[in-house]
Amino acid sequence: MSNAAPFGWQLIAMHGWGGDCRAWQPWRAAALRRGWCWQSGERGYGSLPPQQPAWFPGPARRAVLVHSLGLHLLPEAVLERADAVVLLASFGRFVPEGEAGRPWRAALRAMQSRIAAGDVGGMLQDFLAVAAAPDSEALLPAGPGEGPLAAASVERLRQDLLLLGRTTGLPSGFPTGAKQLIVEAAADGVVAAIARQQLRLSLPAAEHWLIAAAGHSLLSANLVEPVFDWLEAG
Repeated sequence: MSNAAPFGWQLIAMHGWGGDCRAWQPWRAAALRRGWCWQSGERGYGSLPPQQPAWFPGPARRAVLVHSLGLHLLPEAVLERADAVVLLASFGRFVPEGEAGRPWRAALRAMQSRIAAGDVGGMLQDFLAVAAAPDSEALLPAGPGEGPLAAASVERLRQDLLLLGRTTGLPSGFPTGAKQLIVEAAADGVVAAIARQQLRLSLPAAEHWLIAAAGHSLLSANLVEPVFDWLEAG
């Protein structure tokens, strides 16, 4: 966290399901080098306590950066005041409607069953492997799956998995007039191609970057400086 530059950017980031705020460390370091203010939201899936971010008062422009379910985990009061939104491997509706959504509904049911059976760690590791692919799991940042989980953490994972399946579109408070960037992973093994297409169609004014051969976690995409340059250009 840092004091905001007089007319720079104030940034709030939110990780997705199964992750935590440590994934944003390279982003935070780069933001602070530019003199920008940085906050990371935290859901508390692992050893880190939950943390809901809020905007600081001041003249700085406000941007949110979200990965995957992170778009749906930010408080409405944060999202609706953003001047720019960066959507990394994100979606409005996660499970496609009708027959197209059957594999995703089945996968979510299987994950819930593994949570109920006490296999949370194994389920998380399997999910993160799919999210990392085609990159190596060795590139994943530290996260909740690396140690035993408290009952409260498991319950947050369970509840947010339910939320994942219930998403139907852009969340309430989405700032449709804000500057928008969609960063799509071409080899995303988590978000369905139709869900990615629907996000693009719901935000026709958004700039769209398609990252070839990148998986859901965008591990080798080298996005930090290009995204910050895009913000600065605005």
